[in-house]
Order: sequence, then C-alpha cells, then structure tokens
Amino acid sequence: MGLLSFFTKSIPAELVRLPQGSFTMDRDGRIIVSTLPQSFPAARAREIGQTFLALFRSSQAANLPLAELVVDFPALRLKARELGGGAIVFLSPQGLGGKPRT
Repeated sequence: MGLLSFFTKSIPAELVRLPQGSFTMDRDGRIIVSTLPQSFPAARAREIGQTFLALFRSSQAANLPLAELVVDFPALRLKARELGGGAIVFLSPQGLGGKPRT
C-alpha cells in the first residue's frame, strides 16, 4: 500500500500562461533585461537561461561552440543565442498541430 500512496500524492502545480518575450542573461546567470510578462515566474526564466548557459559552456569546452540553439516543444519554442558568455533567450508560443513560428 505504501508504494501506491507514493504515486497518488498530488503535487501542487502552478498553471501559467505560455510566455512570449525574451530575456538577456550575463555570464553569471543574472537576468539583465526581460520583456516577459510579470506573471511568468522569474525563477523559471532563470532556470531556462542557466540551462542554456550550461549548454553553451559545455559545447565550448568540447571545442564545438554553438552560436544558437533552438528547442521546439509542441506548444512552446525556445531559441537562445550566445553572447560572449551570456545569452539572449526568446520564448514564443506555437499553435498546437501547426507549423512552428519563426
């Protein structure tokens, strides 16, 4: 019974509207400028940005530097560009079942 109760625990999830905008991070992972709506959690933006910074750093360490990285989800597109140690990240919603917007 203990195993089943593990799977039935509900984790409170905060629903947020899919964001549209961008933000710029410095090399230390701090958000400098953001055009994201205030309703979008700043912690979530930092998490996304720091993930991209880590990817850019690891690609440079492997001598395969990336200039741009695009991640397409069914409803959201993330595009990041490397900026000399920092990054600019664009978030844009996509229509479900349609072609991704550029």
